[in-house]
Order: sequence, then structure tokens, then C-alpha cells
Amino acid sequence: QVQLVESGGGLVQAGGSLRLSCAASGRTFTGYNTAWFRQAPGKEREFVLAIAWNGQSTDYADSAEGRFTISKGNVKDTVYLQMNRLKPEDTAVYYCAADPPPFMGWGSHLPSTWPYWGQGTQVTVSP
Repeated sequence: QVQLVESGGGLVQAGGSLRLSCAASGRTFTGYNTAWFRQAPGKEREFVLAIAWNGQSTDYADSAEGRFTISKGNVKDTVYLQMNRLKPEDTAVYYCAADPPPFMGWGSHLPSTWPYWGQGTQVTVSP
């Protein structure tokens, strides 16, 4: 079964950048849609962005548009989240999620529709 592991989180000043990685530790998630969600203290988990299994379609939340980019690695089974011009409001635990065919999670932005999850990586943006 697919197991996901996130890495790349840390502390950064406002305006800085971070790149998060999501890798498969069990079965590969090749052929799955993948997404990033985040959860800030005291708030519900929210959708950030997603990429289709073939890398040809993306879906961005308003908060991510223009600053964040999702991509798939071309060498190993990895999905990346490039975050630029970070704001203190971006502080959260960031989670990677994967959705196998028939892709019930695509477009819903609901965590419950994405069956595979990592354990998260902390991103903290200082003012």
C-alpha cells in the first residue's frame, strides 16, 4: 500500500521560500492524483493545490495562486511544493495526499475524499 513521507519544512522569514517534498515509502503513487493540504493551529485542514497523475492538470486554492507551485519529479517518485513569498499566515503543518483511480478527490477539496496521507511537515513563517 502507498505510504507518503513529507520533508522540507522549517522556519523561514516572511518573503522567503521553501520547497516541500512528498515521497512514497511503500508502493509507488505513479498513476495517482496528488495534493497538498495544510492545517494551522485551531483551524480545519484546508486544500492548497493538487496535480493530476499525468502532470498535465493542476488545481490551486486562491491562497496559493501566484505564490505556490506543485510539480512531479522526473527522476524519482516524488511530488514537490515550491512556496515563494511566504507570509506568516502560511504557518501550518503541510500534508501530502494521494488519490488512486477513479480519482474521487479531484476538484472536491475535501480531505475525506483523499485516501492516502503523510504525517505532515511543519512550516513556520516569522514576521
